[in-house]
This record gives sequence, structure tokens and C-alpha cells, in this order.
Amino acid sequence: MIRQKRTFSQRLKNRALLVLLLPFVLPLGFLAVTLHLLYRIVLYLLVWTLWLPRGKDILFVYSDSPICREYMETQVLPLVQERAVVLNWSERKRWLTWSLGVAVFRHFGGHREFNPLVVLFRPVRSARIFRFWPAFKDLEHGYNGPVERLRQDLLSAL
Repeated sequence: MIRQKRTFSQRLKNRALLVLLLPFVLPLGFLAVTLHLLYRIVLYLLVWTLWLPRGKDILFVYSDSPICREYMETQVLPLVQERAVVLNWSERKRWLTWSLGVAVFRHFGGHREFNPLVVLFRPVRSARIFRFWPAFKDLEHGYNGPVERLRQDLLSAL
């Protein structure tokens, strides 16, 4: 494939368009970042004021996947069960849309490698996120080192 060279006038038009749009794009980008940070702060404040006083400092998310369900229910959940808000990804159609647990999961879980997941909240500090998905991919291929290391990291953080 031959790459066509842009003429000087095409490059000039592109730069002019960029200069014209910049005053609109920059404030919108700043607003988006500000709103994201405010939402994160509100979630932290809600967790710290509603969950932590009740002894709930963990969000535990897992699924009915045959790859991880048994391990998560027998090796990880017993470590955190008394302190955790538990969500089953396989039952997400029954989740309450506006519940704090779901909002925390959607924000801190992200869009990739979010299941299984453990989020540990600590007062006035950022949350520790333990993503088990990559470790279970290794376990699927017979290598259990990463999942055991992650479990030990979680155990030491508790």
C-alpha cells in the first residue's frame, strides 16, 4: 500500500481545524475528568460512611464460571465473607441498578479483567484492587502460581 503525501494546503486545513476546535474540546475534556474524579470521591465517601462502620470494607465479585467459582468460594470468600459485600456476576440481571455495591463495582472494576475481583477499602486511603482474571487464565493452563500469589497478597493486605 502506497502512502499518499498530504499537500501543504491539506496540512494547513487540518491544523486550522484543530486550532478552531481546541477551545471547545479542552474544556469538555477538563469537565469529563473533573466529573470522573468527583464521582470517585463520592463513591469513596459513601463506602467510608456507609460500609466501613458496619464492618464491610470489601467488595467481592465472582461468577458461576467453572474455571473460578469453586476456587473463589472455597479459598478466597472464607477469608473475606464477614467483611464483604458480595456480587455474583452471573446474577447481574437481578442486581439493583442504583445500589452502592453495583456502582462501586462498575467504577472500580473497569471494563476488562473485572471478574473475579476483590476491592479492599481502607479509611482515608485508596482502595486495593485484586484482579483474579489473569491469574485464572494461567490456572486454566495448569499454572497455579499467580492465583496463589494473588491470594497470599490479599491475605497479607487483610
